[in-house]
Amino acid sequence: MPKFRKKPEVDAEQFFVDKKPWPKGVKAGATYTSNPDYYVVTIHKQDTVIVDGDWIITEPDGLHHYPCKPAIFEQTYEKVVYELDGTPIL
Repeated sequence: MPKFRKKPEVDAEQFFVDKKPWPKGVKAGATYTSNPDYYVVTIHKQDTVIVDGDWIITEPDGLHHYPCKPAIFEQTYEKVVYELDGTPIL
């Protein structure tokens, strides 16, 4: 069976409640529940609950964001390393 690699590089930040500013798209969910430890990211007009340590990935359009659990993120993505001139090392 042939193997496929994800094409677009993605911009992503790991969400931690104590680390501000939070990644784009993250908001406190206190308006949705009385639990102050409730955070959401809106994916195509639907709020999705996130927890400390989730990765927030920016879609290629730069406008939308979605969460990814750390274990899945580590299996799916690797950090891009750049040369001094800004060229990515493949």
